[in-house]
Amino acid sequence: MSERRLAAAKNMAVRQRNYRRARDRALVKLAQLYPDAYKELLEREKANDEAQGRKWLDIDGTTSNVGLRPASTIEHSNQTRDQSSYKSNDGGEA
Repeated sequence: MSERRLAAAKNMAVRQRNYRRARDRALVKLAQLYPDAYKELLEREKANDEAQGRKWLDIDGTTSNVGLRPASTIEHSNQTRDQSSYKSNDGGEA
């Protein structure tokens, strides 16, 4: 029975990874097709996050007017990566 559970978990992980990849590719295509709408939505999300006290960071880690990801997401992902004992996914595709 545990083999069936492991197989099911592996299948779910593969499906989730494939879904994330497809979603990321679709987001890139939409951002390229509709750059103005993408920038407007990104600014709305930035305003919402900053209203809740979250700061946005550039790729180089500095706070700026045009953010890419919420700072709390970056800090959490770095903390999780550093503290994790599971290193099997380091360097893999999302």
